[in-house]
Amino acid sequence: MISEDRIKGIIENVLREMGSGEISTDLRTREATVSDDDIVDFGATDLRKQLLVPNSANEEAYLKLKETTPARLGIWRAGPRYMTQTQLRFRADHASAQDAVFNSVSEEFIKEWGILEVSSKCKDKDEFLTRPDLGRQINDETAEILRKNCVNKPKVQIVIVEGLSSTAIEVNARDTFESLTQGLKGHGIEGGTPFFIRNGRVPSMDSVSEVLQPEVTVALVGERPGLATSESLSCYIAYKASTSIPESARTVVSNIHQMGTPSVEAGAHIADIVVKILEQKTSGIDLK
Repeated sequence: MISEDRIKGIIENVLREMGSGEISTDLRTREATVSDDDIVDFGATDLRKQLLVPNSANEEAYLKLKETTPARLGIWRAGPRYMTQTQLRFRADHASAQDAVFNSVSEEFIKEWGILEVSSKCKDKDEFLTRPDLGRQINDETAEILRKNCVNKPKVQIVIVEGLSSTAIEVNARDTFESLTQGLKGHGIEGGTPFFIRNGRVPSMDSVSEVLQPEVTVALVGERPGLATSESLSCYIAYKASTSIPESARTVVSNIHQMGTPSVEAGAHIADIVVKILEQKTSGIDLK
C-alpha cells in the first residue's frame, strides 16, 4: 500500500510538470485546518424560496409557484448539465434520505422519552429492510411484554412505529404524541400505555391490537423518505384493528413535518379524528 506521504509527493511532481511553478507550501507536512464554520449545509436552504433562474420573466409568479411544492421547479443549468449548487443539493438530500432509512432511532432518544421499547419479528435493520413481512408482525416475547406492562383494553392505544425513517421519529414523533395525548385528554379520553416498536412497519399495529384489544389504535410511523424531506411522519388510525383488516379500514394523516403539517398541529387534528372514529365506531373509507 502506498503511504500518504508518497501520494502527496507524486501530486507535487505532477503539479510541477504541469508548470505550476514552485510549491510554496510543503504538501507533505501541511495540516488541514477545516472548522465546522467552513462546512456548507446544502440541505438547510428552503427550496421553495430559492430563485435559481437568472433574469426570469416573472420572478414573483415563479416564487409563488414554488411555494406550492417542495419539488425542484425552475432549476438552472450550465450547458446540458445541472449547476453545481443544484447537483450538491440533490446529493445532500439523497444522503439524508439514506441516513433516515439505514440508521436506527437512537436508544438514548427512547430512554429520554421514557416509553417502553419492544421489537417486531426482525432481529436487526438488515432483516427489516429485506423482510417486510417480519416487520409487520410482533414476536411472542414482545406480545408477553405488552401484556405485562400495558393497560389491557384501553379506549385508545398509541404506538410509535420506527418505520422507514428514524429521522422522522426523532424529529416529529414526540411533539405529535404529546399534542395528541393532550387533545384526547381535552375530550376526556385517557390513552393506554404508549410504547415504541423498533424495526416495525405499519401493520404491526394490527398485531398489537390483537394483544391489547383497544377500541382505537393510533400508530405514528416514520415514512419512507424522499428527496423533498427525510423527516415525514404519518399517522395510521384503525377502529378495532386486527391482522385481517383491509388497508381501506385505516384512516391516515400524512406529511407531518416542518414543510407539511407541523407536528403540534397534526397531533391536535389526530385527536379530533379519534373522537369522530369513537363516535361512529368505524375508520378508513367508512368514516364520514
